[in-house]
Amino acid sequence: MTIDIIFKLLGALALLIYGMKLMSEALQKMAGPQLRHILGAVTANRFTGVFTGMFVTSAVQSSSATTVMTVSFVNAGLLTLAQAISIIMGANIGTTLTAWIMSLGYNVDLTNVVFPAFMVGMFLIYRKKHRYLGDFLFGMAFMFFSLVMLSTAGKEMDLGNNEAVVNFFSSFDTSSYWSVLAFLAIGTLITGIVQSSAAVMALTILLCSTGVLPIYFGIALVLGENIGTTMTANAAAFGANTQARRAAMAHLLFNVFGVIWVMIVFYPFVNMICRIVGYDPSMAGQTEKLPVLLAMFHTCFNVTNTALLLPFIPQIEKACYWLIKPKKTKEKSRLRFIEKGLMVAPEISVLQAQREITLFAERMQRMFGMVRSLLDEKDKKEAENIYERIEKYENIADNMEIEIATYLEEVGKAHLSDNTKAKIRSMMRQIGELESIGDACFSLARILHRKHEGKEDFTADQYEHLHEMLRLANESLAQMIVVVGGRRENQTLDLSEEIEKDINALRDTLKTEHIQAVNAHQYSYMIGTIYVDIINACEKLGDYVMNVVEARLGKATLGYRGLKMNLDKKMVTIDGDEIVLTRTEFNLLHLLLANRGQIFSRQQLMETIWSDVVVSDRTVDVNIARLRKKLGPYAQNIANRQGFGYYFDGE
Repeated sequence: MTIDIIFKLLGALALLIYGMKLMSEALQKMAGPQLRHILGAVTANRFTGVFTGMFVTSAVQSSSATTVMTVSFVNAGLLTLAQAISIIMGANIGTTLTAWIMSLGYNVDLTNVVFPAFMVGMFLIYRKKHRYLGDFLFGMAFMFFSLVMLSTAGKEMDLGNNEAVVNFFSSFDTSSYWSVLAFLAIGTLITGIVQSSAAVMALTILLCSTGVLPIYFGIALVLGENIGTTMTANAAAFGANTQARRAAMAHLLFNVFGVIWVMIVFYPFVNMICRIVGYDPSMAGQTEKLPVLLAMFHTCFNVTNTALLLPFIPQIEKACYWLIKPKKTKEKSRLRFIEKGLMVAPEISVLQAQREITLFAERMQRMFGMVRSLLDEKDKKEAENIYERIEKYENIADNMEIEIATYLEEVGKAHLSDNTKAKIRSMMRQIGELESIGDACFSLARILHRKHEGKEDFTADQYEHLHEMLRLANESLAQMIVVVGGRRENQTLDLSEEIEKDINALRDTLKTEHIQAVNAHQYSYMIGTIYVDIINACEKLGDYVMNVVEARLGKATLGYRGLKMNLDKKMVTIDGDEIVLTRTEFNLLHLLLANRGQIFSRQQLMETIWSDVVVSDRTVDVNIARLRKKLGPYAQNIANRQGFGYYFDGE
């Protein structure tokens, strides 16, 4: 055996692993949302779970991918452990399709398929709309090409006439359980190292097809692959929550139990499969049947194992609960559905992040509930305790924003579809606005804390009005959670916009009444200032809530209080009424509002807004003046810092 043949063999195995990976990732990107909904919709019916696991694994050509997806769903709380176990059982059956494809590669000349697949795949990759189909064809072509290379390398090695290799395998007794166990351990170890049961299966088929590896040892390697492949899911679940680690453990228990029972009836079971295929282990030759025999054994083993263990899912679940105890140490992270190290297909990662954002939203509503309690609390000590809890929640909001953003940045490093990129951008905006809601709640708490430190109290009318404003704000938060936690296609902006209008209308009414009350000396100026500050803070909180809803529903909008910009429709409204802006005025407002607080010099505005024409400072000033005139109550927000430039004052 020359060094060239060894490199060709190793290169073919590497190409096989890469081709399988490329195929799997392309299929996951093409069918990501569908796979997500299929896995997420699994019911408690264990048979449905098995067929789901079979279907998904056959689709993505990777039991490891399906298992890690399942572990992720358990981690996100979308699947119970029992549902996950049934899916994992189905995944073990679905992965046998890979062995059949490989056996085909050793019995059929795939060269005629490989090069057309490369050509069509390359053409599709450069067409943006179909690039994932191109990636799939490229991966399939690489896989088939590697099988052709393996078959060629096997013939060139001529292991059947290599005395050293033949003597090595002949030194093992095919009738000895110890020899079978030794090859089982080798299969487990190699699969655990290379993290690809497909590569080890290909190598097993190669050795058996050359006639040097007895079929009993080849099947022992296949059994070892079944145990070794569970290491992928267990590694992925290492940093996950308890339920996810139990799901990974269930995969290991399922496969280990299967290997144990098949070892008890090893020779009768293998001989039965041989009879089905028409292979006689006692006769030399017949190597063309061995790839099919290995694929048949793989299928029969996993189908039988699933049939035997399917009724015992509750017992497997109990065993996992007994083996994997809950973590005693409290995690520093505030995240529940995202775990470090558990990064799977982008679609699944995005789903986990959205679940975490829903939890984020629920915590912000809980924080607002504390603010409502603080308003009515008369005991200063208890009020101080509530204030401290609100301050703690504000820190939680800051940490959650950073942790979710960090996770999304990691997801964003992958090769993503345009749809997934848009989802990540939306989520980044959602968490930013949710953190702003936390800031608004803390701002409300500080205002109320200031009131508690003084001696004056609100009047009965002020309490009534504040309760109404807080009720509307809480209603907007509740609707926000419905939108954030539900499917986007089933949600609309209507109810959120209606609540937002009610908040704005109440703010205007209360501020007008406040001026009249102060003039009538119904309460002091100091308590009136606190009263108006609470009203303004609630209205600002409502704006942040609306921004979260718009981000979740994919609306390209910008807003500040009653001022809204629809970037898709190029439309601007003030308190629901449309105002007509020229294209230049719209672009000016967009730039300033999108970069709230940032000062732009006249030169910067000329270079950005009028990049294709030559204009003067006078042109900038005239357009700013026209924009202010059209913005009405928001004219003063287009501010000017003398000697520096213009900015949108959003404070």
